[in-house]
Amino acid sequence: MSTPLPIRHDLTTPTSRRLPGWAREPLLHFLLIGAVLFGADHLINGRQGDNRLIVVGNDVTQEAIATFQAARGRAPDANELKALQQVWLDNEVLYREGLALQLDKGDSAIRERLIFKALSMVDSGVKLPPIDDAGLQAWFEKNRVKYDSPARYDFQEAVLDGVADEAAVRSFVSALNGGLPGDAKAGLRVFKGRPHLNLVQSYGEDFAKALEAAPPGQWLALKSKDGWRAVRMEAVTPAQPAQFAAVRNAVQQDWTDATMAEQRSAAVAALARKYTIQVEEAKP
Repeated sequence: MSTPLPIRHDLTTPTSRRLPGWAREPLLHFLLIGAVLFGADHLINGRQGDNRLIVVGNDVTQEAIATFQAARGRAPDANELKALQQVWLDNEVLYREGLALQLDKGDSAIRERLIFKALSMVDSGVKLPPIDDAGLQAWFEKNRVKYDSPARYDFQEAVLDGVADEAAVRSFVSALNGGLPGDAKAGLRVFKGRPHLNLVQSYGEDFAKALEAAPPGQWLALKSKDGWRAVRMEAVTPAQPAQFAAVRNAVQQDWTDATMAEQRSAAVAALARKYTIQVEEAKP
């Protein structure tokens, strides 16, 4: 086992508990994500000689990295890794609390059921505060990116056969702008209604910005994350801001879920203060 780092308490500070959107779920946030990421009991059972000591071990970190990479095709950045460790830590706190309350008595289920039982007890003490329409609308304005319709882009891509280096693509683009049909020497792909995020995921940030600034009707040679592309912007559908009245019910539900999740996280953080947290240095 790796030598633990000095004791750190930063995993349970209010700032670090602002988890990214994919790590914030309603009722089964801790149980479901924890079960997927760190379901194996052997990760923690060997570390319970001191019930007030929790070690976020290198094995936990490496499994988090591997699981994230398998799901998203890349390694997590520092903030994402910290959020994954926080999810495991929250589950471990709930697991310890379940054991301390003897919730495992008469129950043959493993770690996840204990976590669920402990979380149910936490939930019983969580109360949703009142909110009026003014407060709900203020929350909507802070989170309106979830409700606004983003700008969308229609474009074509002409794909050359074989190796398409920069020189070949630029030569092809010149021919296309000179009147050569887009499917004369290549496969023609037509894309409709693609938002910025989709462009970034498919082609990269620089490509997305260049395409969005392109004049309609002109073929361009643009570099994507996977190489050079011959593309032509066709049309842009402007962004449409959401109207609060039209999405009020969805906003109310989202506010409820988010507020309950925040209170649940705060309650588990309060439980975690009873424990000493150690984080082992991550090793490949």
